[in-house]
Amino acid sequence: MSNCRVCGNYYKEFIDFGMMPIANSFKPKIDIYEEKFKMSVGFCQKCMIVQLLHQPDPTKMFHENYAFFSSTSFLMQNHFKKFANQVIESKKLNDTSLVLEIGCNDGILLQNFKSKNINCIGIEPSKNVATKAEEKGIRVITEFFNPDTVSKIEKEFQKIDAILSANVICHIPDVNSIFSGVKKILKNNGVFIFEEPYLLDIIKKNSFDQIYDEHVFLFSVMSVSFLAKKHDLELFFVEHQETHGGSMRYTIGHKGQNIIDKSVLKQIEIEKNNNLHLESSYFYFENNIKKIRDDLLVLLKNIKSNNKKVVGYAATSKSTTLINYFKITPDLLPVIYDTTPNKHYTFSPGANIPIRPYSEFHESNPDFVLLFAWNHSKEIMHKENEFMKKNRKWITYVPEVKIS
Repeated sequence: MSNCRVCGNYYKEFIDFGMMPIANSFKPKIDIYEEKFKMSVGFCQKCMIVQLLHQPDPTKMFHENYAFFSSTSFLMQNHFKKFANQVIESKKLNDTSLVLEIGCNDGILLQNFKSKNINCIGIEPSKNVATKAEEKGIRVITEFFNPDTVSKIEKEFQKIDAILSANVICHIPDVNSIFSGVKKILKNNGVFIFEEPYLLDIIKKNSFDQIYDEHVFLFSVMSVSFLAKKHDLELFFVEHQETHGGSMRYTIGHKGQNIIDKSVLKQIEIEKNNNLHLESSYFYFENNIKKIRDDLLVLLKNIKSNNKKVVGYAATSKSTTLINYFKITPDLLPVIYDTTPNKHYTFSPGANIPIRPYSEFHESNPDFVLLFAWNHSKEIMHKENEFMKKNRKWITYVPEVKIS
């Protein structure tokens, strides 16, 4: 039993993934010491939130060598441009407005406000990606969003018209401090909009690899509504997104400042109809994960025994969960190809699978390609269409193991 990070209620785990390395800790050498933690997951029936029971120190995950740059995906560039335009239009933002993003990464979202002369600030603790945002002319505070940072923002800036975040709020264990900070610096008619991988999609699609060290929470509309109310805020609009295999965008304001849209109540009803409020649903999810593990291992062993070649595509954070929980070793998966320069000629966390540049992928001439970046499958499969036509097959594992 553990205490819920949100409400303090006692809850118990429903799956234990065992000892896991830091998901983005790609190593230059095999024999380098690796930080590990016990990755178990639980569900709180009081506030309806799914969470990691333990999480590594945030400085071990977000630092000057953070391995993920958002702008490497054209799909995400277009997504964030639309996101920014939607906020600008709905809030009628102009050159007197102020936008703040929690976890701005390389500026992929804020650059769309900067180009329209809308004042913006980024909060980004990982210095290497923060530098990329600063090169775009964006003011970046290279710190975690916490009470000290909130105090600095209060002293230096006006109240914020729009506080935004994408795939970051779920990273922050003290999520109550995020909401209380937002409460302090948000204008009376301002909005707090964030999007995260959506719990219902994860359960329906068996996308268990969305669970790793950075994702301390998996949010639902029920749990975000609880969080908002706890801090005298109000969730008044939700909108489903196709990104990351299914995400939800949550729009929050000060209590009583907005009419609650029917989308909120409708989605809560959908969540209850799918039993997201019941503990039994999560044990069923665990059984589905174990079936995927067994099926994928049988497939990889058969490929090896038939002297066929399989390679990995995209050294994602998600792949760390799958590779280590399934105990996939280099003899089953000898190499993973990736486009991120920081990962080239490194080794995967825990399993020590070599990571090579994407430029070498076509030369490798595989029989099978195990797709870890399944959430970008449309973009990737379109890109690789001609190459894969030559008697090569994709292996995917969400929602089940499949060869195509």
